[in-house]
Amino acid sequence: VKIPSLASSSDGISDQLHFISPSSFPFFFFLFWTKVTFHFRTQLCDDDRTVIDDSKVVGTPMEIVIGNMFKLDIWETLLSSMRIGEVAEFWCDTTHTGVYPLVSKSMRRIAEGKDPVDWHIHTCGMANMFAYHSLGYDDLDELMKEPKPLYFVLELLKVQQPSEYNRESWALSDEERLKVVPVLHGQGNKLYKQGRYQEATQKYKEAVICIKNVQTKEKAWDIPWMKLEKMANTLTLNYCQCLLRMEEYYEVIEHTSDIINQHPGVVKAFYLRGKAHMEVWNEAEARQDFGRVLDLDPGMKKAVKKDLAVLNMRMEEKNQEDRDKYKALTNTSPYWGV
Repeated sequence: VKIPSLASSSDGISDQLHFISPSSFPFFFFLFWTKVTFHFRTQLCDDDRTVIDDSKVVGTPMEIVIGNMFKLDIWETLLSSMRIGEVAEFWCDTTHTGVYPLVSKSMRRIAEGKDPVDWHIHTCGMANMFAYHSLGYDDLDELMKEPKPLYFVLELLKVQQPSEYNRESWALSDEERLKVVPVLHGQGNKLYKQGRYQEATQKYKEAVICIKNVQTKEKAWDIPWMKLEKMANTLTLNYCQCLLRMEEYYEVIEHTSDIINQHPGVVKAFYLRGKAHMEVWNEAEARQDFGRVLDLDPGMKKAVKKDLAVLNMRMEEKNQEDRDKYKALTNTSPYWGV
């Protein structure tokens, strides 16, 4: 099946051949954030057409999100010219293939079950591109030192528009992140009421991450920043409520203390920290936090009174247990032998 050429060789791209299955869908309009699933094979332009990478050999197709700053952006251009079910071969010159070794390294490490990033390398991305170091694969090292034109054979398997799949928070725009926060908040609350605390923590955590990603672009302590901070604190405290149910008391103390240090007027933070202190026998700290709750919100008197009654009972039981242990020790006469 003949289709119009994508580009001339003067653009550094040349489409060589195409195969479209009879059941192929028509061309798609690729919006930003469209998810594309495809197989790829990368080959050198030598007489043997040496294969560098082949996703079918690995057994897992590739997925990219259009407009999400994928390093090898030429693939977005090529895939956007294709139909589902189509297999197409493209020749690309070094203008477009220079970063391929870096992309290939990440894909290979993922396929091997390794972290795709070398975290011990702390230079910036552009510096890494030009400062030579081994990529860990001889063929990629050669391509890195001497970039070459490459053939890309692509098979488009699936196209999902932004509304057709649940995007992870990293793939959202700031506007979309803020829209998804109340949805995640509601889902977390529902899971909490159902007693599914672990699942609820994931919803609250994802919502906080969305907020923090947006907040980093605002000036600290300005009104927009403070609004986001209040939202994040509310969700973090909900997260802490789940942790209390999961008996993760020290983590509750850590998160609530962070909030209190920044915002010493948040009643719920003192209350949850007081309950966590109570569970780990920090009597003085628990009483201090509950006292602070009453100072900030006298309306919490009934709840605090109930918690203090539980604390008093537990401490009396513990003290009695300690007295009994001490008594047992002092009443035991040592046998020195003769």
